[in-house]
Amino acid sequence: MTTFRILKLFISFESKELKLNYLISLKLPLKEHLTQISNVLVIGCGGAGLRSAIEIKKSGLDVCILGKRPKTDAHTVLAAGGINAALGNLDKEDSWEQHFIDTYLEGYGIGDPLKVEIMAKESPSLVKEIDKWGANFAKLKNGELDQRFFGAHKYRRTCYSGDFTGLSILKTLLKKSDDLKIPIYDNQYVTELLIRENTCFGAMSFNLSTSERTVHLADAVILCTGGHTRLWKKSSSRKNENTGDGYYLSLKGGCELIDMEMVQFHPSGMVLPEEIEGTLVTEAVRGEGGKLINNKGERFMKEYDPKRMELSTRDRVAIANYTEIIEGRGTKNGGVFLDISHKSKEFIIEKLPSIYRQFLEAQMLDISKSPMEVAPTAHYSMGGILVNPEDLSTSVEGLFAAGEVAGGLHGANRLGGNSLAEIIIFGRRAGIAASKYSKNIDQQMRSNKAIAIAHENINKFIKNGNELVRPLQNELRLIMWKYCGVIKNETLLLEGLSKIESIKTKLSDVDVRIDQYNCEDLALIFDLQSSLFSAKATIVSALQRNESRGAHQRSDFPL
Repeated sequence: MTTFRILKLFISFESKELKLNYLISLKLPLKEHLTQISNVLVIGCGGAGLRSAIEIKKSGLDVCILGKRPKTDAHTVLAAGGINAALGNLDKEDSWEQHFIDTYLEGYGIGDPLKVEIMAKESPSLVKEIDKWGANFAKLKNGELDQRFFGAHKYRRTCYSGDFTGLSILKTLLKKSDDLKIPIYDNQYVTELLIRENTCFGAMSFNLSTSERTVHLADAVILCTGGHTRLWKKSSSRKNENTGDGYYLSLKGGCELIDMEMVQFHPSGMVLPEEIEGTLVTEAVRGEGGKLINNKGERFMKEYDPKRMELSTRDRVAIANYTEIIEGRGTKNGGVFLDISHKSKEFIIEKLPSIYRQFLEAQMLDISKSPMEVAPTAHYSMGGILVNPEDLSTSVEGLFAAGEVAGGLHGANRLGGNSLAEIIIFGRRAGIAASKYSKNIDQQMRSNKAIAIAHENINKFIKNGNELVRPLQNELRLIMWKYCGVIKNETLLLEGLSKIESIKTKLSDVDVRIDQYNCEDLALIFDLQSSLFSAKATIVSALQRNESRGAHQRSDFPL
């Protein structure tokens, strides 16, 4: 089936510079923002953004990174289990061709073959490179990188640092960025891409502590803003991250989105306590021998994939867990059991140190003695911005996208370990391409009108109102979980779409107040705006795909 695309949304900008009286009519002060200039602007300070910026700086250009989360706590830290590279250190038969086959076929044939090929070919060298930079992956006795099994991989190809691989990679990239003296401003909320005549020339942001605004002017912009999985009630993402910001910014700017219906529900998220419901329990638990068991004591994966069992694809294991729960074979807390207690405590602490501590701290549960309770959780956005797979360019001149925000690699199911490979491979490629673009342009267009509109779009939200953002966010998360969850159908999707439209009508009546010490409300209203936009795009896409394929399961179109 062909890839479904969301219809492009274009915003027209006048080519003439904005006149002074227009600014006066908006009642904006003439010097209401700071201005920052660089050759390339990177939006997002996770792994993809950092790897992009490193390549730009190495090319001799000025680069600036913006992030709304603290740079040491970007979403990359949640990618725990490992990073894929067909090194053949344990299974000599492995090859980039087999990595391609596993990724493309388990993505149900809708991934971009060229993008998959690039990842499979380039991951070995780049995984070795980042290990040499300091990622310190686990080693075999001969000094080669150790590799573990992950679901649906034919061979052991997942390199790792315990069960905190993403954190190890992020710290390594941060140190490299610091060595190169790359400026990272990690308290900035980007509200608008600045575009004139289908050419991106920067972005508008405000400081999350002071609300001070900055216009960032650049020859090229790279979006590395992550996905939208925080839109679901049970999510492995944390508060105020993965709210669909990049999808909203890009679509509003004139880009296309693909495969938005393909949202991966990871099989194992924590069930308790409620405040951290959905927190990821890494696939490394199953990779190291964890068993899934229902309330009858049955190892139920034999009914769903008897050959691969717990190492089946994420979509199949998630559907299996979901089915056991809804058919009454789950735990009293609405999960299934994931048991690693047949392994020694020493083994668990060596291979799964973070998960061991996670359950002790959250539940006082020793996983070396008792099974965990887990349930599916919204985990990864496999669709996203349509990009050229070779240079990560979009349909907007000067705008690039890399990492989870970009679509095309994973198709209908993402293999564990491919996301970390994706960020370093395509982050690097986006950095190279943006650098070439910056060096080759003779002049860069600017538009005062585009800047004024960006100011106006912030100003319109700052007012007294009768609604609060947090309840509306929670309402949207419940809607997406109930009407666009693991299993869906046309009736549910249409009802969910109607409820989203109802929330949208309240957007203009939200109470947003800022002062010099706090502007959380302002950030949250932009989060909500992006979330509503991304949620609608997801449901519209899900309605268009009249089949069940991978992570997209329609009960009215069964396999």
